[in-house]
Amino acid sequence: MNNSAIYLPTEELLHRYQQIRNQSENICQPLEPEDTVVQPITDVSPPKWHLAHTSWFFETFLLSPYLPRYKPFHADYSYLFNSYYNSVGNRVQRNQRSTLTRPPLRDIYTYRQHVDAHINQLVQELDEDKLAELMPLMELGLQHEQQHQELLLTDIKYILSTNPLLPVYQSKPEKKAIESETKAKFLEVPAGIYRIGFAGEGFCFDNELGVHEVLLEDFGIMNRLVTNGEYLAFMQDGGYSDFRHWLDEGWALVQQQHLEAPLYWVKKEDTWCRFTLHGLEQVNPNEPVCHISFYEADAYANWAGKRLLTEFEWEAASQVYPPQKGNFVESQLLEPQPANPTAADLQQLYGDTWEWTYSAYHPYPGFIKAPGAIGEYNGKFMLNQMVLRGGSCATPANHIRPTYRNFFHPDKRWQYNGIRLASK
Repeated sequence: MNNSAIYLPTEELLHRYQQIRNQSENICQPLEPEDTVVQPITDVSPPKWHLAHTSWFFETFLLSPYLPRYKPFHADYSYLFNSYYNSVGNRVQRNQRSTLTRPPLRDIYTYRQHVDAHINQLVQELDEDKLAELMPLMELGLQHEQQHQELLLTDIKYILSTNPLLPVYQSKPEKKAIESETKAKFLEVPAGIYRIGFAGEGFCFDNELGVHEVLLEDFGIMNRLVTNGEYLAFMQDGGYSDFRHWLDEGWALVQQQHLEAPLYWVKKEDTWCRFTLHGLEQVNPNEPVCHISFYEADAYANWAGKRLLTEFEWEAASQVYPPQKGNFVESQLLEPQPANPTAADLQQLYGDTWEWTYSAYHPYPGFIKAPGAIGEYNGKFMLNQMVLRGGSCATPANHIRPTYRNFFHPDKRWQYNGIRLASK
């Protein structure tokens, strides 16, 4: 991780810590205890596991090494709630997390309180120099928890969608609907040499490090995300039944899984509806399409006669058209929102949906994997995955930045993944 994490005074650090920790519990507050142990697919982890794992992270990497005489809350929790850190030891395998009906949810909340109290003790006892030394690790734990907060929301959405009752997670906030469509156009990004990667003060993940220059030809970037209405035109034109639009692996997936629409879309009589965290809703043609795989995004781009951006083009565009704001989790809308038809500039670069890029997730030049277990955070996943940029409506606003590199396997659909097109 970046070692230039900004130093915070003790009170400010503890406030930030508790605020982020509380948010994880706030996300789970609308759930019933039974909801928190469900795992319909391997990609989705039970909410109870997320609550425990994020606490295990602080206990394992901060409390056990740095708080004298600290005793872990429970001897077996490292085995139960380790995710993928081979350096730490054995663990329950990812597809078996739903077997953890015990410990009960109430014990997990007690565990969180135990960890929080001892983190408070650790921070209070450290002198200024030692606190500054541990700040990057503390910040990594907080950023890690924010990542899990987005996963919590996307996993909860998938879990509730598999229930025949289609339960509502929370009521939809009042918001004036945008009725008119924002006309699609392509904004020019000039050819040139662009600096890619994180530089400066503050936190970043290690996969953003290794500032380097890339030479780009001029290209056009779509002024907004692709909408449900535009994607529906692709579907109605036989997009899911025409192999010519698809990469071979994507076409095989369409055949095997009988795909015909984005995840959560269901046809009620002659109307397309989709499941949301606010319940089942009619598809709004002006909202960005989301919950699609890389294969679907690429097939749509081919059908439209365009292409996906590379991650370097995306980052270059963010330098030419710096994003000002976005629809993040703080809005509580929890769904992508239509673009503003009166705005003239680039929209939705931040928030709403993660944007698939046509870039494989590889290390930047000079990438150095951190020693020990922390080195397992990103580096060992740099193969067979594609990069996404920009954040989503489930991302915390202070968690995103232009250099942030998200990554998933190209078949994954349960995240808020969408499409932005490039021309030339």
